[in-house]
Amino acid sequence: MHPVPRVPPFDRPATYADLEALPPHVVGEIVDGELHASPRPASPHTYTFGRLGARLVPAFDEGRGGPGGWVILQEPELHLSTQIVVPDLAGWRRARMPVVPDVAWFVLPPDWICEILSPSTASFDRAKKLRVYAADGVGHAWLIDSRLCTLEVLRLEGRHWAIVETHVGNEVVRVEPFEQMPLELSALWLPEEPERTPA
Repeated sequence: MHPVPRVPPFDRPATYADLEALPPHVVGEIVDGELHASPRPASPHTYTFGRLGARLVPAFDEGRGGPGGWVILQEPELHLSTQIVVPDLAGWRRARMPVVPDVAWFVLPPDWICEILSPSTASFDRAKKLRVYAADGVGHAWLIDSRLCTLEVLRLEGRHWAIVETHVGNEVVRVEPFEQMPLELSALWLPEEPERTPA
């Protein structure tokens, strides 16, 4: 596992050049002028990330077996006002973004984001990044903890987030903004290794 470099304190706001100077094995973001470097996630996060995308993209992005009407991207770099953030997943209604532009980053705020929480990023995702998304009018957010097997569904009401519902374990749920299709939460969690029987 690669170590995460310690980001030295700056006597100035962080710039995009500081972001580009980070090594490729970390995710860099700038919020409130501070540079944040996060490690590449461990297997529970990666497993959930892949399984969730595999269910949402065909149905809601491609319209295969589902209603379509969305553009869903993995780890897009978002430039929202003066902030630079990278959600795990983000979705735009096609009415707002009919064609995906050929760009390095996106300035149009998404309609939905999903953050898969890791121990090293959970407080940053909850406190600072949710505030960034709210300020730019992102309407829906999911917070998933793959270790605790929880899904929190949030909706923007005014300028503040309201928790719509929280699901735990292996429920089959319909949650906004993708309530047209059921989501089996059990498919998102990394299976436990079977206990080995002593020889």
